[in-house]
Amino acid sequence: MYKLIIFDLDGTLLDTIEDLANSVNHALIYYNFPTHKTEDYRFFIGNGVNKLLERALPENKRNTDNVSMLKIEFIKHYYSHSDTFTKPYNGIVDLLFKLQEQGFKLAVASNKIHQATVDLSARFFAEIHFIDVFGQREGFLAKPNPSILNEIVTNADVDKSEVLYVGDSGVDVATAYNAGVNFVGVLWGFRPQSELEEVGAKVFVNNSEELFKIIISTN
Repeated sequence: MYKLIIFDLDGTLLDTIEDLANSVNHALIYYNFPTHKTEDYRFFIGNGVNKLLERALPENKRNTDNVSMLKIEFIKHYYSHSDTFTKPYNGIVDLLFKLQEQGFKLAVASNKIHQATVDLSARFFAEIHFIDVFGQREGFLAKPNPSILNEIVTNADVDKSEVLYVGDSGVDVATAYNAGVNFVGVLWGFRPQSELEEVGAKVFVNNSEELFKIIISTN
């Protein structure tokens, strides 16, 4: 029986692709690097901001200095434009309300910059009482390291058998397995089903209604 449902953010709860792409492209233009199509960013996102910026750079320009330089301009732009086009996926707000009403504990675990994770969760899910909302914090290892899930599970005071992690990427699959919790992959996000299957995912949903049924079927 599930008691705690933890969600990834980008590609799972929120469609953030266009705002992220626009902010990275802004930083690339600022420093005279070539830009990318929005769709390309589906395969850049997922391992934190440093890896996102590294992947966006030309191969021969992927070094720590260039990433650090881009990061400053990216963060400045993204904090001012993070919700221009971003929106919850269809049915997500209703799903969270239904789960909350039925007494499930809810949380967010993302590799997105922590403050942006907190701000966007508050902006789009103001009436959802998440027990924790964690993004990538300084001094903490990023997913697929399981520490972010382990911390949430400890704070929720539940057994790992009572936890479900919901995400859209191979990184999310690996994070769940590394933490020893169950996983469901959403097929409306940024990565194809094949990527999740390669890492070991077995259960997938096409929409929020299917996800709700899976969650309550264990109760």
